[in-house]
Amino acid sequence: MTVKRAVARVSRCFVAAVVAAAAPAAPAFLAAQQWTPATCDLKPGHFKVNSGVLYLKSASETRFEDKRQKDLKDASKVLMEALTVNGQEKNPAAWYYLGRYYALTNDLQGADTAFTKASALAPQCQKDIASWRRLFWLPVFNEGIKAWQAGNTDSAMACFRRANAIYDGEPTGFIYLGTLFANSNQPDSAVKYFKLAVPAARDTQYAKEKRDALFNVARVYHAAQRWDAAVAAYHDYLAVYPNDVQAMAGLGAIYAEQKKDAEAQALFAQILDHADSANPEDLFVAGQGILNAIPAEPDTAPVGNKCRADTRAKNRTLTVRQVAVKCKAVTDSLIKDYDASLLPRYRVAGRAYEAGLARNPYEREALYKLSGLAQMLGDTAKVLPLAQRLYAVDPLSRAALTRLAGAWQMKGSKDSALYYLTLADSLSLEVTVGSFSPDEQGVKIGGLFTNLKTKPSTPTGITFEFLNSKGAVVASDRQDVAPVDPSGNRAFDIKASGAGIVAWRYRKS
Repeated sequence: MTVKRAVARVSRCFVAAVVAAAAPAAPAFLAAQQWTPATCDLKPGHFKVNSGVLYLKSASETRFEDKRQKDLKDASKVLMEALTVNGQEKNPAAWYYLGRYYALTNDLQGADTAFTKASALAPQCQKDIASWRRLFWLPVFNEGIKAWQAGNTDSAMACFRRANAIYDGEPTGFIYLGTLFANSNQPDSAVKYFKLAVPAARDTQYAKEKRDALFNVARVYHAAQRWDAAVAAYHDYLAVYPNDVQAMAGLGAIYAEQKKDAEAQALFAQILDHADSANPEDLFVAGQGILNAIPAEPDTAPVGNKCRADTRAKNRTLTVRQVAVKCKAVTDSLIKDYDASLLPRYRVAGRAYEAGLARNPYEREALYKLSGLAQMLGDTAKVLPLAQRLYAVDPLSRAALTRLAGAWQMKGSKDSALYYLTLADSLSLEVTVGSFSPDEQGVKIGGLFTNLKTKPSTPTGITFEFLNSKGAVVASDRQDVAPVDPSGNRAFDIKASGAGIVAWRYRKS
């Protein structure tokens, strides 16, 4: 991006604000055309300031444009005289109503200067002044959103910066900038704006945005592998929100990376202490965080090479095979110790998934993870019921069928294991859900129907059911899948309405 283009984009963002302000369709700026008295205790204090107030009121209320322009001109004249000739430069009302004049004439720079002076002289009017600044902020902010939606991230950043310079009483502009910089792999800039969002969210209505911004500081440093900065940010966040399981899991993962196993395990254990009050999705994220923190399997090559060299040096009569057998036992012991060290982590991760599934029992990915953990831990009492629950949710999936076959094998039933392996191999149409986005009004779900065979699939009816946390069906949608070409696939996108949807399942119909 050239400097010239950058300047052009900033200018376009500024022009958009002025145009939006003047347009009759811009509801925020219509407020500037309707007279409202100051909402704070602010006396004119001088006859010329009072005259300016009267002219502004008249300009706001008249239906005739020529009178409006004359009133505005007279308001500007008497207010400027009060400030420059009549010694009213310390009178906050003179600056405040001059700012109101600039608001009526869409002069952002003049309004900014006048309102800054008024705010310093009359702190009790800061809230009132903020409402006028927001009139200038809104169209610039909206222009940033439009640019972002159009994929013009440089223009979006320029507009959000401009908007934040006009008005800092809301966190959204800072959060959007932080998100854009995080997505652009610029962690320092992202953190800067997430931190600025925290004081901008001082109003209690932005409590969630404030919390998310503070959390995102830690997540940005975490993603950038800036461990020390991430640890400090997680501590800052947990000092305010001490029971947040996602933050505990993130901090524990970093401690594991730093080889601080005792600290990591202590945090992972704390997650379970707060499981009853945690959101199921947070528990699933925490479980995955624990798994992500598991260190890689140790490289046995250096240990094996040293063992072989030391053994040959001590006893040259040993054969190559004898040396190999002796040193294999050493490397096997290393792997065995590694595997044993993971068992407590697998158990804690499993308990996090179990706690989440207790309140959202049909979450497919959680069922898949927990059934896999049960297999790794050799938990024969849990592995089959979990695999059966997974299969009930996702029956046309090779992964689910293979998991169920493995569960039957662990239970010692070779015939059942072979049956489900055969079923997986003969599966002609596979269903893969790639996205699941529930909200307060309903749900969007998307994925693929895939033909795994070398001839066209047969027409198939598949009904998706969308469930609440108690497992009740809130909505359903039948998909009539026409024949899919050999080794081909067909995308599906489904929208369904209904409150409280947290999970999905499907079946042939």
